[in-house]
Formats: sequence, C-alpha cells, structure tokens
Amino acid sequence: MMAGGLQLLALSVTVLAWGALGQGDGRWKKQVSGDATIYLGQQREAWRPLMHVAVNLTKIKDIKSSFQLRTYDPEGAIFYGDTKSGRDWFVLSLKDGVPLMQISRSGVLVNVAGGPKLNDGQWHTLEVSNQGHFVILEVDGAMGLVAGLQSKHIEEVISGDLRLALGGLLITKESMLVQFEPQMDGCIRGGSWLNLSIPWETDTDKLWPCYQNIRHGSFFPGSGLAIVNTSVFQIEREHSVKIELWGDFTKMYGAILSIRTPGLVPMFTLVADNTTKEITLSFSGHKMSLKENFKRLQLTFGTDLLEVQHDGAESKGTTKLLSPLKHSGLLSILRESQMAIGGLLGKDDVGSFLRGCLEKIQIQGKDVDLDLTLKDMSISSHSCPV
Repeated sequence: MMAGGLQLLALSVTVLAWGALGQGDGRWKKQVSGDATIYLGQQREAWRPLMHVAVNLTKIKDIKSSFQLRTYDPEGAIFYGDTKSGRDWFVLSLKDGVPLMQISRSGVLVNVAGGPKLNDGQWHTLEVSNQGHFVILEVDGAMGLVAGLQSKHIEEVISGDLRLALGGLLITKESMLVQFEPQMDGCIRGGSWLNLSIPWETDTDKLWPCYQNIRHGSFFPGSGLAIVNTSVFQIEREHSVKIELWGDFTKMYGAILSIRTPGLVPMFTLVADNTTKEITLSFSGHKMSLKENFKRLQLTFGTDLLEVQHDGAESKGTTKLLSPLKHSGLLSILRESQMAIGGLLGKDDVGSFLRGCLEKIQIQGKDVDLDLTLKDMSISSHSCPV
C-alpha cells in the first residue's frame, strides 16, 4: 500500500479530539477545540457523528498521534475518516471490548481486531502510526493491532479533503464488513494530534460532560426509560421468570421497573423514594413496601405467585405474593407483556422516570445490555457517575 493511502488511515486517527467547547460560528456549527474531555454518548441519531471536520490533505504533515479513551462499554464507534467523499474510509471502534479497525481502499475491505480489552473504566493511551505499508495501533505503549494493505489497484491520494467524524460514520453502516452497535458510552481526551489546530464542528447546542469518576452500571438521569424485549431471554421455555437488580436503592428515586399486559393494564411496578428510603412494589392488586437497606433485589414470577427476595449487608428477606391468576396464566401474560426499566409504561410524566444508578440488571441470569433495548439516549448504559 502506498504512503498516501496509509496517510489516510493514520490521519483518521490523529485528528481525533480537539476537546473543549469554544465559541461557535453559528447556531448549528459550534466549534470544539483544545484538549478537554469529550463524551461520545451524546444524545443524537444512532450513527450520526457527534463532531466532524474537513481538512485539506496538503496541510497534513505528521502521521503519528495519540489520544486517551475511557469506557466500560464493550462496543461502539470511536471515530471515522475518509477521502474521495467516502469512497475510501477508515473506522476505529470497539467490539467485545477490544479495538476493531476497518479499512476500505479502492473497493478492497480489510478489518483487523484484537489487543487488550479496553472497557475496564480506566484511561488507556492509544497511538496510531504509519510505518511503510502498515498502520500500527499501540495500546498503553504495547503493540495492539497491525493492519497492512497493498494492491496495484489502489490509487494514491495526494489531494482533496480528508473528512473526519467523531462517534459516528459518514457512510452507510452496511458498507462495513463487521457490524457493531454504534453508540459508545465512553470518553476521549486530548493528546498529540498532528500539527493542526483546525477545530471540530458540531451542531449540538450543549456538549454533555464526562464525569471525573465513574463506576460500572446503568445511569438513569430521570428523563427516559428503556423498553426490554423479553423474547430475547426465551422466557417462554421456562417455568418461572427471574429478574435481578443490584444497586443502592436508598439513593434512587422514581420507577425502577414496570410491566404492562397486552391489554395495557399495569401488572407490576417497582418505585423508589430516596427521601423515605422506601421501595414500593405493586403487583396484580397487591402492594407492599420494603424499607430495609439492601443491595440486591430478586423477583421470581412463578405460575401463580411472585416471590420477592432481597439481601444486603444488614438484612435479608423473602416475601411471596399470590396472583389472582391461576395455573399458568401469570407466565402466559408475562411472556406477552411489555417491560420497562427506569419508568412507568404508558406515562410520559418526567416525575415517574428513574433517577439513579442500577449497578447490574439480569433477566434469567443474563446481563441486560441497555444498548440493545429501545431506550432514551439520555441513559448511560454502562457507566454511572460517582
């Protein structure tokens, strides 16, 4: 692969993040510059870039740079770069927690994935450089990925614009060889980026902050909910349905969980009040309150009853609530019902949405990844502020 083609790949990495929000040159074209931290999970359409910029290739001198990334998210787009208005392109993302580079040059597709898992919530330094026919990604000073491409059909790129985009793509997702979920609940911060000082442009009025300290979990800011497709968990094959929630329930406020039957009747709600330190559970006409300080709540829906178990550092308890439905009626309805985490189904009242952090959510013993649900984008799927 010729140097001009490799320059495209390395440059896509290097002009990543001029971080701090500066003065805008228009309502929809604010500029972002400096070395501050940028949150990639900003609310927008799923594949739409958070920021973008176009740079004349003749102005680019350095083809080596580095930046830092922090996330608990195993999957998402970090940045994109292209020439020829998208005919040649480069994408860096995470999939299963490890870096994934995808390259398209003159119709030739290359993808390479590997290296250490980066979704541990720690800051990692990524450096990309062009060495001959290869693009090399180093992670924390050690070799991460090497991608090489050489063909007599590849055209040299020596003029025109290099388009860059952060947190999204400027091509269709179907163009990629390896598919992934786009939204990245993560942050990047500045490092060494070529010799350029051209700012990013964004049409976002206000950039969301990156919190200084985070922990693993799903953060609900009180402005939306996530609807879970229960068919993913194959509950129709089971004799019971088990839902487990972890977190500090004394610090939550609003609806944690709600289930609505096909007839739009609320069957189950779980609501927290951090002022009274009380959890209120409503189920098929029954209502109960939990005031103990616990960190884990397990709900097991059987053929004709709901079993509630909770435990923490100070207390454990088990309660059984009988359903008015007999035999297998409860599970049959549950399999066809809608389930929401972080709000009450059928209500748009902001006051009903959950404010707080759920450290872990499981259905039938499997972790629920909120990125795979129909969720409000204000919800951070993989991290909570400390």
